[in-house]
Amino acid sequence: MGNTEKAPLLCSNCVLPGSFPGIRFNQEGLCNYCVDYKSKEAGVDAKSEYRERFEELISRYKGKYPYDLLMCYSGGKDSTYTLSILRQRYELNILALTFDNGFLSEFTPPNIRNVVENLGVDHIYYKPNTHVLGKIFRHCIDNDVYSMKAVERASNICTSCIGILKYSALRFALEKDIPLIGFGWSPGQAPVTSSIIKNNPQMVRKMQATIYNPLHRIAGDAINPYFVDETFFSSHSFPCYVHPLAFLDYDEKDILRNIASLGWTMPQDVDANSTNCILNSFANVAHKRRYGFHPYSYEMANLVREGFIERSEALDRLNRREDPHLLRYVGEKLDYPDLTA
Repeated sequence: MGNTEKAPLLCSNCVLPGSFPGIRFNQEGLCNYCVDYKSKEAGVDAKSEYRERFEELISRYKGKYPYDLLMCYSGGKDSTYTLSILRQRYELNILALTFDNGFLSEFTPPNIRNVVENLGVDHIYYKPNTHVLGKIFRHCIDNDVYSMKAVERASNICTSCIGILKYSALRFALEKDIPLIGFGWSPGQAPVTSSIIKNNPQMVRKMQATIYNPLHRIAGDAINPYFVDETFFSSHSFPCYVHPLAFLDYDEKDILRNIASLGWTMPQDVDANSTNCILNSFANVAHKRRYGFHPYSYEMANLVREGFIERSEALDRLNRREDPHLLRYVGEKLDYPDLTA
């Protein structure tokens, strides 16, 4: 693999492991992602450009529709901070949408209530059928559901959750005539070049199929209400996706201080890589067991390269042991054998 006879266990610069798909190492132990990485300074112009694009979108749409933006609001730290920026800095009229997968931390509903009340935004919960989601999640544990490109970036369970959320939100926005949809993705999850996506019917139909088709094979027509149906493709203009944290300042300590002032507190019943969902740790273990690497490796490696997090902190988050009691609790809810065995 690469230019060495035996691949290192980890990249010498980031946190990607030798088990990561397609990884190669040079003589210095640097992975191909680090070798190809453009410096943080090189991305400054791109961030400025996309921030200007975002502000142009705001100028175009603000105040012209019932809501300026539909915010996909998980109740976690990044989406909370994004919501606060969009409301307080840009003064947008926002409808916040929370996707309840049945595994929200007990801290998440009060966090959400405090934040939306303090920010003065409308909010709705969307909770799909528990039996349908359970069938999907169980299948995701032991089967290859998505492409390897998707597997590199998230667990099958998370990709399913996010996919259902993404297209449910798109359907909500189309139904309510909302021009923008916001996400709280960290700079490690998606690059600045994808921070503003102008959707069109052809693109949406193609991208939706990558999620809809695998899930339809698992759960059948029961998933149809969570996706955009054909009636929208011929008669609607499609909203833009935005995730502002890719082009705005990102500092976790500042973020936590900011959202604490809104009544948000750190959940104590989640894993090291989530701040809202107790299913995440179960998904992490299932992913590592099936694919041999942590599903947050890609995100953590990007955050390390960008200087948003120390390598030691990233390694700690990736190597921290999942709570066996939490794993058993989630397994029981999913009617799945004990992952700790």
